Amino acid sequence: MDVALSNSIVATATSLASAQTSDALNMAVLKKALDVQASSAATMIDAMQQSMPQPALATSGTQGTQPNTFA
Repeated sequence: MDVALSNSIVATATSLASAQTSDALNMAVLKKALDVQASSAATMIDAMQQSMPQPALATSGTQGTQPNTFA
């Protein structure tokens, strides 16, 4: 077997193993970033709902009590 060929095979195998490890690490970092982003978004939505209370619904009169059926 040619030494250059065997060195090439070893180099290819090493780079493939390194690429798989790198891909797995990149996926782990991406998942962690998405988890942090989801947590941050949920916190922002909760804070916004608490600071902006919903107004009371209309119970009498014509405004807000009769649906528009001509749409």
